[in-house]
Amino acid sequence: MITPAMRDIESEDPDRTLVGLDHRLKGPDRLKEKVGDQLHGRPGLESEQAVSNIKDAIRFTFEYSDEHYAAGVRADHARIESRGFVLIEQRNSWNQECYKGINSRWREPETGQVFEVQFHTPVSFEAKQLTHPAYERIRNPNTADAEVDELYALQRDVCARIPVPRGAAEIEDYPRKGA
Repeated sequence: MITPAMRDIESEDPDRTLVGLDHRLKGPDRLKEKVGDQLHGRPGLESEQAVSNIKDAIRFTFEYSDEHYAAGVRADHARIESRGFVLIEQRNSWNQECYKGINSRWREPETGQVFEVQFHTPVSFEAKQLTHPAYERIRNPNTADAEVDELYALQRDVCARIPVPRGAAEIEDYPRKGA
């Protein structure tokens, strides 16, 4: 139900595409790890509910040109809502040092399944792909502090080269900070 809706949304605007669709489902090992984390210390939580709570078990990425980014994100946001999906969180990271883009979390109302939609430009998506192994190493508790510092430096260096599309930084977080 979610993937067909995202494909329908994609078909409504030729100025952007869904990218990475083959990787829209989280890998089984990482999914099992996250389900285990959800179930730990929460007696009575069903495994299906734990899966539906995982914010990025299902994820989609819309990619826009710099010129169409801000308007495209706003239009697709409205399209996603018009399909009945409920926005639960949105984080705009265009002003951050180690990641550029917008990540949002949505809930499918019938099943309660949470899914992620990312909004990128070609350059920010490529940077995300390039720096993802660094992100994985950073979040690994066994990574030495010195290596973590080097990995953050790599992320900052890559992201410093990403142009911020006009209007992207003004797209608001949800819920709004301070709200």
